[in-house]
Amino acid sequence: MQLTSQHFLALLPLLIASATVVLVMLAIAWKRNHSMIFGLSVVGLNLALLSLLPALGVTPIEVTPLLLVDKFACYYMAVVLAATLACTTLIHAYLGGDSGKGYPGNREELYLLMLLSAVGGLVLVSAQHLAGLFIGLELLSVPTYGMIAYAFFNKRSLEAGIKYMVLSAAGSAFLLFGMALLYAESGQLSFAGIGAQLASNGLPSLLAQIGVGLMLIGLAFKLSLAPFHLWTPDVYEGAPAPVAAFLATASKVAVFAVLLRLYQMSPVTAGGWLTDLLTLLAVFSILFGNLLALLQNNLKRLLGYSSIAHFGYLLVALIATKGLAVEAVGVYLATYVLTSLGAFGVITLMSTPYSGRDADALFEYRGLFWRRPYLTAVLTLMMLSLAGIPLTAGFIGKFYVIAAGVQAQQWWLLAVMVIGSAIGVFYYLRVMVTLFMLEPSLHARDAELHWPQRAGGIMLLIVALLVFVLGVYPQPLLELVQQAGFTALVH
Repeated sequence: MQLTSQHFLALLPLLIASATVVLVMLAIAWKRNHSMIFGLSVVGLNLALLSLLPALGVTPIEVTPLLLVDKFACYYMAVVLAATLACTTLIHAYLGGDSGKGYPGNREELYLLMLLSAVGGLVLVSAQHLAGLFIGLELLSVPTYGMIAYAFFNKRSLEAGIKYMVLSAAGSAFLLFGMALLYAESGQLSFAGIGAQLASNGLPSLLAQIGVGLMLIGLAFKLSLAPFHLWTPDVYEGAPAPVAAFLATASKVAVFAVLLRLYQMSPVTAGGWLTDLLTLLAVFSILFGNLLALLQNNLKRLLGYSSIAHFGYLLVALIATKGLAVEAVGVYLATYVLTSLGAFGVITLMSTPYSGRDADALFEYRGLFWRRPYLTAVLTLMMLSLAGIPLTAGFIGKFYVIAAGVQAQQWWLLAVMVIGSAIGVFYYLRVMVTLFMLEPSLHARDAELHWPQRAGGIMLLIVALLVFVLGVYPQPLLELVQQAGFTALVH
């Protein structure tokens, strides 16, 4: 295949992110300087985000049979890069500034691992071929093992890293076996090729359906859909707060984007017992996620269970497939990413300067309003958004998913979603009530006094503002998503 300048323009975000990885690696080898590595990472990610503009000018374009850069890919690349940028800023706040206080080990490699993982996410969202999907997924997953276990002196962090590695490997095995069965049946590896080949044979064979089913299980592990969710609360609790934020946002967005593309481009994946399997996954995820979150006294575990429920809601839009479905997923993922970044951002700032474990127990947030009112306002807004209360971005996302479900007449699923949301309101309110309780005489943790002046604090305030503004005036986001959605269906 002859590569032209247009192909390189389309690949600019990926090329710039990869060049940033190499540059950061060389800079660490040359001189360990926390602020310099942070600066390089942020500049690289910002350049990659800006390079989406020239890339959009040449879309849709196929770059080798593996990658298709269209508006759909560009939109999700932007979401992944923005989430990574926010998490990188949180890392800087989390690891602490001076050498005397803060994280005791080497700090710089955490940026390198996160950038590598982000590159995997960029490959994943533009994959239109099973090989591209697998390469992207592994590049996304493998660096996260190191990131989760980065707080090596904390045994919970090490345990979470090992758990994620073992279960992620199990998920990859399911995925590969599913791909092998699909290839055996269709002789094709590209999404469109598999769809066309199997459609020409009439009804998809049992082998093809089992192949897609196994692939679905592999991706369900990565998305922590019930009953493949067992790693989620432990990993969220053990991972350093900015890493948990990355796992909840950039990592899951990339996997869901490729699942959506696969579902839209290969008709074999729609209809039949696979839709029933997805429906079961959605019902289990919504009910298990919300019911188990009720029992939590740890904020990170609560957010872990809540993320299981949120991806259950997203499956409702995926099952709908037609009409508003692609738009609904785009809107919901953007609002969910913002809200999760805000919630984990507050935990990160409460956990700095680094000491022992993160401030994730609910009792550490008792009476936070009386000490840090702005931080309390941000966390309250995030909880309202996760609960889907009007005038927050979360409400817009949920509204779109329900609209897609109504359009597809998925009444049972919508009933489960409404019940799940009602349970969700209860435990989000519990967190909010804790923030405003009268302060006990002792408090173990507190955010630093000048947090709004630091990079992490500024990022957190921007996220909070976006959550509120998009809840009141969602039009710009809706227009973006409308333009991004339909190229996935055309190609």
